Amino acid sequence: MRQFNLLAPLALVASFALASCITTTNGVQRNNRDVSKWLEPTPTLRQDLDDQSARLPFTHNRERVDLIRWFARVGEPAYPWLLEMAADERENVASAAIAALGSTGDHRLIEEMKALPWPTPDENFGQALERARALLRLGDWSEIPILIRGLESDRPYLRALCSKTLNEATNSTHGFDPLGESEGRAVAVAEWKTWWQARSGDSLLEASARR
Repeated sequence: MRQFNLLAPLALVASFALASCITTTNGVQRNNRDVSKWLEPTPTLRQDLDDQSARLPFTHNRERVDLIRWFARVGEPAYPWLLEMAADERENVASAAIAALGSTGDHRLIEEMKALPWPTPDENFGQALERARALLRLGDWSEIPILIRGLESDRPYLRALCSKTLNEATNSTHGFDPLGESEGRAVAVAEWKTWWQARSGDSLLEASARR
């Protein structure tokens, strides 16, 4: 399979303008950050979180990806910031926060993420796709059909993101090449759909979906 440079696409998907508050459609700012259930940051780390949040809107490409990785490495103390931003009405803010949450690998976030308001795939497929990627990386397989649907995207970078996420979780590609000819991709997508139909009733997957 040919190599696909995921850095630029990931930067696009992960770009966001972090802030300590959310602005609603009527311009009112509200702070939803719930720090009570998570490990509290030290005063120094709290300042770092605020500072990095303020800097992110002005970063690009690798620098922005590195900052998202920084939030993921901070881990639990950063969760209130990331969960708040995951519900932001600005797609670039929400998508990048979701990506950072998925990068933590902490399955405790599954329930928190599922409780957030989300657009349907038909309303905003890009955000639904990012959410499905994050949930799968956290151990919840319930939205794999969204990722399989993403394999049929007209955009190569979206196909590559979905293929990479599915491969990381299942250790399989079913022969899918995001840069391959359309006929070959269609055959591989059909195999993915058959694979999911055969496994979607597994008790393990059902338990994952209920987390």
